[in-house]
Amino acid sequence: MPLTPDLRRSIDQIRDYLYAGGYPNPAQNAEQLSFLIFFYMFEATDAARVRGAKRPGAAPYASAFEGDWQLRNPLNARDRGAETVPKDLLRWSSWANALNGERLVSWVREEVFPFYAEIAAQGVTNFMEGARLVLDEPTVLSQTLTRVSELHLEQMDADTKGDLFEHVLRQIKQAGELGQFRTPRHVIRTIVHLVDPRLGETVYDPAAGTAGFLVAAYDHIRLVNSSPDAIEEAVVDGKPMQRGAGDRLSREAARQLHEATFYGNDVDPQMVRLATMNLSLRGLDRVRILRRDALTRTLDRQQKIEMGLPPEGFDVVLANPPFSGRLDKDRIVDDVKVGTTTQTELLFLQYMLNQLKPGGRCGVVVPEGVLFGSTGAHKELRRKLIENNTVEAVLSLPGGVFQPYSGVKTSILVFRKGGETGRVMFLHADNDGYKLDANHDQPIEADDLPGLVAAFNSREELWEDWQARDQEAEWTENWWFADAETIRAADFNLSAGRHRPQSRAQVQHRDPQEILDELRAIERELMEELDELADAVRETVA
Repeated sequence: MPLTPDLRRSIDQIRDYLYAGGYPNPAQNAEQLSFLIFFYMFEATDAARVRGAKRPGAAPYASAFEGDWQLRNPLNARDRGAETVPKDLLRWSSWANALNGERLVSWVREEVFPFYAEIAAQGVTNFMEGARLVLDEPTVLSQTLTRVSELHLEQMDADTKGDLFEHVLRQIKQAGELGQFRTPRHVIRTIVHLVDPRLGETVYDPAAGTAGFLVAAYDHIRLVNSSPDAIEEAVVDGKPMQRGAGDRLSREAARQLHEATFYGNDVDPQMVRLATMNLSLRGLDRVRILRRDALTRTLDRQQKIEMGLPPEGFDVVLANPPFSGRLDKDRIVDDVKVGTTTQTELLFLQYMLNQLKPGGRCGVVVPEGVLFGSTGAHKELRRKLIENNTVEAVLSLPGGVFQPYSGVKTSILVFRKGGETGRVMFLHADNDGYKLDANHDQPIEADDLPGLVAAFNSREELWEDWQARDQEAEWTENWWFADAETIRAADFNLSAGRHRPQSRAQVQHRDPQEILDELRAIERELMEELDELADAVRETVA
């Protein structure tokens, strides 16, 4: 079933109700909703596992609701003096609409949360570690439980449940709370189409946020492995997209896709929880999202094996890592160091290079300063990319793509590990299908991204067209090329604008916002150089 307007309105009503009830933090509300959805869904999951265990040859399974529960608070006992209650009383259907007032709050806070935390701890990701009830106003909690029940999640297919939860996450973006973690889904899909992850490959996001890249890669692989009759058109964020059921996947291929394809980590426990729920609702409950800072903690081969990670690296890395941040240089692990820089965008790029297998592919969002910055670290990283790896494309995104939470100018960098760059294809988008205003959520017709993906996929043929062009004629396409020699001569500058054929017809005035973004990037580089100089002076004096 599709995500209907009524379902979207139901989620919006829960959000508005929580806000009016004194809970204005959208990120926290999304986290609390994820817990409640888990509690609700687990009853049906448990029943399905009990039924499955009865099939011939199936592994045994005992219901999580069998036996007794040791009360965390004796005041929650149904019978005076009792220290335990039947676990059956911890089913959603036993308490969600049967209790009220402070009794409900106490039961959920002191018994329900610990009970389901023990269940979550048995999964591949303990996303309830440290979880607690925040919605502790009795009426608000009771009404929220009723509204979650009315969603009838057990009647939805995995895609609809996932889309519903994505709608929750989208509200967070609109509220400006998690912008740095949530990349617009149409941008994610563009990157996935450029990199083209395939069945049998491993896919990794080192800054997973709410797992948008992993979900998009999953949808992409399923679509490619679907028969025409198993492909349907869905509307996501006001735009049509194709979605496949993956009916051409064998049982073993489906198992591999669900259990041994996707990997991620994030430093924020709240993001780990939201990512785990986003994946679980789509049937990807065996995907493990680690809570770790990839830039300050390294894993050796044995640790990777023990944690179920591919020891030789990943086939595909997809990410929009945090940028405009800095780390204490003493905490940065040696593997990701690039000169003396502490800028997270450069450190993450080096880390992603390290995590790829030879020949592995990467698609990553980078702030424009990474492509033209003049510090030693910027130049050295770009030199590595050109001389020791294969940079395939740079797609310049419109300014404002990351509104409402950031106006920074960004590009998509696509490269393979190893080899040597012979030429780079540059792609330029003026429009991404949404109005480039402060909210960036209103669909419009103008959308350059599909055409640019098609151009990238035809790059060999277009390279021939580029070589055969009349160099005296006006170049009007929104793609072009630069060879490695030209890029070397430009201090390895990889910004699309630097290599764009000059207009002979008219002077094109640059977007003032783009100029301001470049000035900010230059200012950051100057500050970093001053910091490096100050460190050197201190060491000399010492």
